[in-house]
Amino acid sequence: MSDKATINLDGASYELPVVIGTENEKAIDISKLRDQSGYITLDPGFKNTGATKSAVTYLDGEQGVLQYRGYPIEQLAEKSTFLEVAYLLIYGELPSKDVLEKFRADIRKQMMIHEDMKNFFAGFPSKSHPMGQLSCLVGALSAFYPESLNPNPTDEEENKTIINLLAKMPTIVSWIQKKSLGHPVVYPKNNLGYIENFLTMIFGEVTGETTFDPVVVSAMHKLLILHADHEQNCSTSTVRIVGSSNANLYASISAGINALWGPLHGGANQAVIEMLEAIKNDGGDAEKYLAKAKDKNDPFRLMGFGHRVYKNFDPRAKIIKKACDDILEKLGVNDPVLEIAKRLEEAALNDQYFIDRKLYPNVDFYSGIIYRALGFQSDMFTVLFALGRLPGWIAQWKEMRDNKEPIGRPRQVYTGATKRDYIDINNR
Repeated sequence: MSDKATINLDGASYELPVVIGTENEKAIDISKLRDQSGYITLDPGFKNTGATKSAVTYLDGEQGVLQYRGYPIEQLAEKSTFLEVAYLLIYGELPSKDVLEKFRADIRKQMMIHEDMKNFFAGFPSKSHPMGQLSCLVGALSAFYPESLNPNPTDEEENKTIINLLAKMPTIVSWIQKKSLGHPVVYPKNNLGYIENFLTMIFGEVTGETTFDPVVVSAMHKLLILHADHEQNCSTSTVRIVGSSNANLYASISAGINALWGPLHGGANQAVIEMLEAIKNDGGDAEKYLAKAKDKNDPFRLMGFGHRVYKNFDPRAKIIKKACDDILEKLGVNDPVLEIAKRLEEAALNDQYFIDRKLYPNVDFYSGIIYRALGFQSDMFTVLFALGRLPGWIAQWKEMRDNKEPIGRPRQVYTGATKRDYIDINNR
């Protein structure tokens, strides 16, 4: 295959380099097109545009493949832990036993957050959305750690900020949960692992000890691993473009949190539960809503089914379905909303209409069910998504800086008024 592509514009020909990735993805490098021809490309939503070269995550939507640093998601979810996957994403390789233990210990030491951050909660209105609080609190970490503002940190200084954020995120999330309930916060404990600490701070009480079934701990590891990165999605691209201005890590991640907040992105698992609640409140007739979903003239759409990227199946959904079944069986949850979910799942997996259109239950469907079964309020679901996505955001931010990528600056095709003279207000 030629390593050049030719484009003909206004009677002139321009040769553009062809770039081929390690998984045989092909791209035309247009970085010099405007300089050579005066033309730019137009690609609303950047759906056909590669903004960067990345070695973090490989995704093939047609084949249902997801790999972190070359490792299949199925293997990582089955054999790894969340912090081990975080290390892999951020630093590029699986750690040795000693390196992983040090990584865990370094994070454990930094899980406490400054007591002055409690003052933020006094200023938030009582009905503040958890994602608004999270983006504010993560951004505010730069005020508590001003050394992170250095745009040219040493590797050691940068790593310290990375560890700090990984450590403090679960504590911040737990404080948001506790404050929403009016409960005193539970502090992290040095004798607990990352997930165990998080669950204890979320669900534990200061008046006693809390333990969690290994099935619950395993499911949380899997959920966070499955959400840890997903290539150049909206929030990840936001982190990279904000970071390209030399913004500090906390500010860049805060921007990603805000992008994730959108219902078209990270709010999908919350939308699943809200849909199930609506079906329950309307009598709980799942078949009625399956019929509505099939009616092209009905505006109702099933949330948590199908995926824009994965054309045949979401590899994460196959993994998390098993964890979901294990959780529901272990906890023996008796919830009419979850019963409706089971009926919708069964129908979608067996009904030819859904099979033909590849409307399979996706990772958002199952993650919403698990979070509800564990006792999380639905407005916390996107916050949990952010906790899982944090290593991927950090990895992408770090890669962008290591590659010394230029500041993000998309072009546009102007469609407004042509030049015109100002009209005095009295003559308008």
